[in-house]
Amino acid sequence: MQRLLVIKPSSLGDIVHALQVVQTFARERPQCRISWVVRERFAGLVQAAPFVHEVIVFRRRGGWWAFLQLLRELRGKQFDAVWDMQGLLRSGLMTAAARAPLKWGRADAREGAGFFCNRTVGTPTSPGPHHALEILQAFLPAAGVPPRLDFPLKLKTETAYKWRPFFAGDPRNSFVIFTDSRGVEKEWPHFHELTALIFQAIPESRVVWCAGQAVKPEIAVPAGRFLNLTGCPLDEMIALVRRPATFIGNDSGPMHLSAASGNRVLAIFGPTAPRRFGPFPLDHPKHRAVEAPEGRLDRLDAATVLAALEELRARNI
Repeated sequence: MQRLLVIKPSSLGDIVHALQVVQTFARERPQCRISWVVRERFAGLVQAAPFVHEVIVFRRRGGWWAFLQLLRELRGKQFDAVWDMQGLLRSGLMTAAARAPLKWGRADAREGAGFFCNRTVGTPTSPGPHHALEILQAFLPAAGVPPRLDFPLKLKTETAYKWRPFFAGDPRNSFVIFTDSRGVEKEWPHFHELTALIFQAIPESRVVWCAGQAVKPEIAVPAGRFLNLTGCPLDEMIALVRRPATFIGNDSGPMHLSAASGNRVLAIFGPTAPRRFGPFPLDHPKHRAVEAPEGRLDRLDAATVLAALEELRARNI
C-alpha cells in the first residue's frame, strides 16, 4: 500500500485514538503516504502528526456547498485504500467519493455508512465491552499489521506558549485540571474542592485549570501556584494537556490526549464506563480511573478523588 486515506473528522478523543492506530501503521509501513480528512476545528492536531503527509480539511460550518467541494476534492485524488474510521453517513459519502480499490469500514458503522465500503474490518476477539480504541485497532490487521499500540503518541512540538515555564520541575507536582466534558452529565461538580485539597496536601503543587468555557475558582488560590486558562482556544488547550504533568479531568477528549501523550492521568467517570472510554491503555501504571457511586457524579466527593490521586502519584514510574 502506497497511498492511504483516513476519514476521521471528529471528535477530539476519537481522533486521538485514530492517531494512535495510524501511528502504529505508519511505523510498519513507512513508505505509505497518508492523507487524512478532518474537521477544521481539529486540523491542527492532525497536522502535528509527523506521519500524516496531507490534511484535507472538512469545513463543516460551510454547509452543503463546502461538503460538495470536499467530495470533488476527494474524487480528484487516487488512493490505494480508504479507512472510514468514523462510520457515519457523512464519512460514508466521503468514502464513496474517494477513488480507491479498497474501502474499509467499521463493523459497527451506522446510518448506512457500511454500504459505501467494499471491505469490513473485524471485531475484537476478546470478550466485550470493548474500548473505543480497541475497535479502531481492527483496521491494522486489515492492512497486514499486528493490532498492537505504539505508546505514547508522538506529535510535533507545539507553540511556545508563555505558560510553559509554569511546568518546570517534577511533573507529579504540576496538575492540569480539565473541568469540561462534551455533556453536562459527565461533568464532576467538585473541582473547586479538589483544587483546595491539592494545595493543602501537596505544598509544592502547581495547578492549571483549562476548559472550553471560562470558569472562576470559588476558592482562595496561592499566589504563583495557580493559572486559570479556562476559555482558552482549542489549539492552546491541546498544547496544554500535552505538557508533562498530572492530568485530572472528566471523560473527555483532552483526557484521552493527555493519556496518549504519556502523562499521568486521573480520569473521573460517572454515567460512562472506563472499560469503554477510560485512559488507554487501561492497565498502564500512569493511568487511573475513579468511578462515581451508581454512576452519579454528585455522589463522588473530593476526598475520594484526592486519595486516588495520591495513590497514582506514589507509583514508581
